[in-house]
Amino acid sequence: MNEIKNILVAVDFGDGDQQLLDRALQMAQKFSAKIWVIHVAAPEPDFVGYDVGPQYIRDVRAEDLKTEHKTLDAYADYLRKTGLQADGLLIQGQTVETILQEAVKLKTDLFVVGTHKHSFLYRFLNTNAPFELAKKADIPLLIVPLD
Repeated sequence: MNEIKNILVAVDFGDGDQQLLDRALQMAQKFSAKIWVIHVAAPEPDFVGYDVGPQYIRDVRAEDLKTEHKTLDAYADYLRKTGLQADGLLIQGQTVETILQEAVKLKTDLFVVGTHKHSFLYRFLNTNAPFELAKKADIPLLIVPLD
């Protein structure tokens, strides 16, 4: 395996985030790598073809993004306390495409993502970001089971 300098860990602010951070931390400590914690937020409504809506909706959305940004900062602080470099990134867009674009910009050497166990019907009806990343990425992918 080539040297790992940049690890990109994708979080969704769910129960499994701590597992993902800890697994990325283990890998980063072995290679003295930097960890990038990324969360891809839903794109703005006008980006996907909807009207922006009333001001109160924009205010709620802005508050949500502010809270998500604070959470990412807390995750990065947790990782930095171990002596490693870590930064949080909050980006709006389509999940898989946005992660792949950021991975190129950050010269990512390893993805760390989580997946939950779901029924066949659920997987059939819903896209699964970790497996879409596995299909489209040229970067090693560590998929952490979160159940």
